[in-house]
Order: sequence, then C-alpha cells, then structure tokens
Amino acid sequence: MFLSLRRFKFPTWALALMFVSTSMAQTETNQVHLAPNSNSLDKMKNTSLNNRNNTLFSSVDLVLVPVTVSDFGGRPMLGLNKDNFQIFDNKKLQSIEQFSGEDIPTSIVVILDTSGSMAEADKLEKARQAVLAFLETCNPQDEVAMITVADKPKLSVDFTDSLATIQKAMISTAAGGATALLDAVYLAINDMKNSKYSKKALLIVSDGGDNHSRYKEREVTELIKESDLIIYTIGVFDESVAAGQDYFSVIYDEAFPSEEERLGPFLLSSMSEITGGRSFTINNPDDMVEIASKISLELRNQYVLGYHAQSLPHNGKWHNLKVKLVTSQRHPHLRVTAKQGYYDASH
Repeated sequence: MFLSLRRFKFPTWALALMFVSTSMAQTETNQVHLAPNSNSLDKMKNTSLNNRNNTLFSSVDLVLVPVTVSDFGGRPMLGLNKDNFQIFDNKKLQSIEQFSGEDIPTSIVVILDTSGSMAEADKLEKARQAVLAFLETCNPQDEVAMITVADKPKLSVDFTDSLATIQKAMISTAAGGATALLDAVYLAINDMKNSKYSKKALLIVSDGGDNHSRYKEREVTELIKESDLIIYTIGVFDESVAAGQDYFSVIYDEAFPSEEERLGPFLLSSMSEITGGRSFTINNPDDMVEIASKISLELRNQYVLGYHAQSLPHNGKWHNLKVKLVTSQRHPHLRVTAKQGYYDASH
C-alpha cells in the first residue's frame, strides 16, 4: 500500500483492552507472530461474499469473526492456535473450520470530524496527525477511504493505497459547522460495498456526539449490526466527560456546554461495542496520535475465526456470539474481544 511506510519498523505490541485513562503497559518486542496457516487465509480472502449490507457471509454461510486477545497488562497474546478458542452461536458451540493469526489486509474507512468545535485547542490539526499516524502503521496492503463530516458527511477520498492522496485531502479541510456523525457512519457503511477485503474497519475521530443528522441512532445501530466491520473511536471531550461519569449524571449535569458533548461518549462507545472494537475517551488532544497508532497495531494483531453455522435456522434473525478462550494455567487473566453478533444471511 503506502510506499513510504516501508521505512517504518513495527513493534509487536498492541493496544490494551481498556480506556486510555487506565495505565497501558507495552509488551516486549520479542513476541513471535503465529506462522501462516496455508489452508485458512487464502480461503477466507477468496470466498465469494454476499454484498448485501457488506455482511461477511459466503454462499455456504461462512461466518468470519476477528478476535483480539490481550493479557491483564494489555500486552497482545500471540501464538495461540485454533484449539485455544471456542465460539458459540446462539449458545451453540460451533466447529472452527478456518483460522488465521496473521496480519491480513483490511479495508478501512476513516471518519474525520471537521465541525466548528474542532477548531478549539488545535484539535483538528491533532486529529490530522492522528489519522496519519494510524495510516503509517497500517498493513502496507490495506486500502483506506476518508469521510470528513460537519453539517453533512463528504466522501473526501474513496478507497486508495496512496497516503499522499489522503494527506492532501486532509490539508484542505477546515473546521466549521455542526456534526452529522450518524449520517457519516451511514455513508461509511455504504461505501464499504466498494471495498475489496473481507476484513473491514471504521475509525472515527471526533470531539462530540451528533447534532445534525437525518438518520436516527436506532437506524444507524441496526445498519452497524447488519454490517460486518470493526469500529474504533477516539473521542476528545471535556475532562469531566472523559473521566467516565455514569450516563445519568452526565445527562443531568448542566456544566457541559451542549447535549452533544454530554452524550457523545455514549454514542461512540455503543457503536464500538457492538462490533468488537473499542472506544477511547480522552481529554487531551495531544493523546490522539499515540492512541491512533496503537489502534492500527491492534488491527494487525488479531485472530480471525471462521465457521459454518451448524444446527441453526436461517430465519434472518440476530445471532448472539460468544468467544471463549481455552488456555493453560500459564496464561491467566487473558481478555478476549469480539463482535456481539450478526444477522443471519437471509436477513
């Protein structure tokens, strides 16, 4: 992908599965990646996928589930194999038929908030730097699209492997207007229909919630559940919001300047949790660059599990997913993150 990226050396640590307000320990650089599985990755990449809503289903109902595993200190647990995982579809144990622990190419859409509030405290410039840091640590084969959003979303760059093209588009952006964030997510998911990889991710960089969208949160949430992608969000908020107050105390606290800022963290986190991604709430724009780089590295250190749903009706309904780890006592306190579920292929 990005020719300039070949100058970089990538460490093997990935991002801790916790909010940025907690301490994030880096792992040693002597972790070894799992050797390529000759039978799994090619089959996953070559599977004929159903394009409706970008769901990850083949003609034989292959379900692909990206999974992130880390230890209690946030270090990535690499070198696991298929036997270390169990996956339950509507509480029914499934047979894992495809497995990869490799860094596979990903189709990525970046949503960059360019609303008026991003002009404060140099947030837009820091957000530009964060997006570049994210891209510079991507897999060189990744393809990336970028959507800017203020009063309405705009597809600034469609899928490309050119870092220079995205950088040029970001330089021309200026902060101004309201925030139609939900509309931007809707546009991003629809643009994913033009992507070429089965693994898909969405990165949102914003300093607020939504105050100008045509689409409702419920509508976009359903679209997210129908679309097979991982969502990561970086939210820059007031210090008291970033500290993680509970929902009701934030709603009724008149100290916050707007409803958008009060409810922004909850909107971002709810979108991420559905997909098995994560939401990072920070109060210092300077932290965006580090977080974006680590999100990119986390995407590169995921397992992908594939199975054909067994003994389950194809009725177009929501399937709850649960991924469990089967490890020895040598690996205590491991944490696993995966998407919460999917709609049946006939949906």
